[in-house]
Amino acid sequence: MESEGITEGQATNMAQSAASKLSQMGERTKQLGNVIQDPERQKRVILVIVCIALLLDNMLYMVIVPIIPDYLAELQKAADADAPHSHSTNSTTHITKGNFDLQIGVLFASKAILQLLVNPLSGTFIDRVGYDIPLFIGLNIMFLSTLTFAFAENYATLFLARSIQGLGSAFADTSGIALIADKFTEETERSKALGIALAFISFGSLVAPPFGGVLYEFAGKRVPFLILACVCLADGVLCLTVLKPFSNRERENMPVGTPIYKLMIDPYIAVVAGALTICNIPLAFLEPTIAKWMEENMHSNEWEIGMTWFPAFFPHVLGVYLTVKLAAKYPHLQWFYGAIGMVFIGASSCTVPACKNFGQLMIPLCGICFGIAFVDTALLPTLGFLVDVRHVSVYGSVYAIADISYCLAYAMGPVVAGQIVHDLGFVQLNLGMGLANMLYAPALLLLKNVTQMKPSFSERNMLLEDGPTGLYDTIKMEQREKKRKGLCTTIDENGIETFAQRSYSEESSGGEYA
Repeated sequence: MESEGITEGQATNMAQSAASKLSQMGERTKQLGNVIQDPERQKRVILVIVCIALLLDNMLYMVIVPIIPDYLAELQKAADADAPHSHSTNSTTHITKGNFDLQIGVLFASKAILQLLVNPLSGTFIDRVGYDIPLFIGLNIMFLSTLTFAFAENYATLFLARSIQGLGSAFADTSGIALIADKFTEETERSKALGIALAFISFGSLVAPPFGGVLYEFAGKRVPFLILACVCLADGVLCLTVLKPFSNRERENMPVGTPIYKLMIDPYIAVVAGALTICNIPLAFLEPTIAKWMEENMHSNEWEIGMTWFPAFFPHVLGVYLTVKLAAKYPHLQWFYGAIGMVFIGASSCTVPACKNFGQLMIPLCGICFGIAFVDTALLPTLGFLVDVRHVSVYGSVYAIADISYCLAYAMGPVVAGQIVHDLGFVQLNLGMGLANMLYAPALLLLKNVTQMKPSFSERNMLLEDGPTGLYDTIKMEQREKKRKGLCTTIDENGIETFAQRSYSEESSGGEYA
């Protein structure tokens, strides 16, 4: 009885302790919620959510590089072992090998192709509903894609998983970059935030092959995908908790974004989109072809091939850092940084075929990634600025165009690059890519006077002349009236900034909005 009484007493104490801990957790959750509501802290948390989403997408994009060819080869061997061998000939074996390479190329390209097709629709959808819901939808689709990869046991299921990832990326990548542009409205701050996002993209792309290869070798095919699925799930929960996508209606009264087809025919945006496509072609075309070239010309082992792109991560981050610093000090030279990057890419691409060993090859590959960092970090904020001054400050469609530019290069790469190498040769491929980058660089001169542009009539007319139609319009009109009277406001308690902060050169040139 005594022991029973002690047991009851312990149970009571445990219940009280549990209740106390639950109460403390509730208080901490409430405090965390209050902290997150602070505009500056919320922007940082949003940046973390977007960066994790971009990291996951690019890791999932590249993690299959060392896994899928070997896994498909094993599936093929198992199928051959079960099939009768009486009718097999040398010609049949040759056709099967060709079909196998084609299957891998199509599998790798399917993500970018579907993303390319969906982006015009996802950009319009993001402009209509805001950035939070598409980001959450994209994370959910990516989670489903990752799980499908983990448990796929045939080519058709792998192809489905890769295509599903393209659908998720069209929503998550575009809305994530657009959300950064929307939250970080001051140009120096925006360049820095987009630079951080680009660093995560680079890290995901370059660290994924060794990450996938090591785990595949020692733990099996499912483990790398299950790890990525868990991180994706955590990011989705964070997105749901912080952004509250289905209860957040702060964008209801925002202006309707410019249709994507109108943005596409804007000459300035078209020049930026062209630069983003051409600068990424060397990376997209070398990824599926350089391993075979290294085997034939350098007799490289599997370890060297697996680590080919990893050293390039560090110059990419250095390029992002330098561009952000230069853009903060000389914001009117963004076009020049992009042009310098394209020259770097062109020169590096031309020198790749001249390399005789692994150490030499690292130099042009690092140069390509360094140049890409310059172009991306300079031109992605420029897209946001062009929308601010020439159209309406809604960013879904313009960053869908940027995503289309990337996808165009990566959709062609796995399918076209191998054929070019087969027909013309690896040297001619690299010389052509290098020449294309160098010849396109002068086109960025068109962006030279972008920083002197005034805000578009369409947005000024919408927010000032038509009168306020909601809370968003009212606040914007009041801020613009203050600006016209010479009053300069900063972030208020609702986290809203003045429209004047959207100019590159306002501080340096003293220019005012009309």
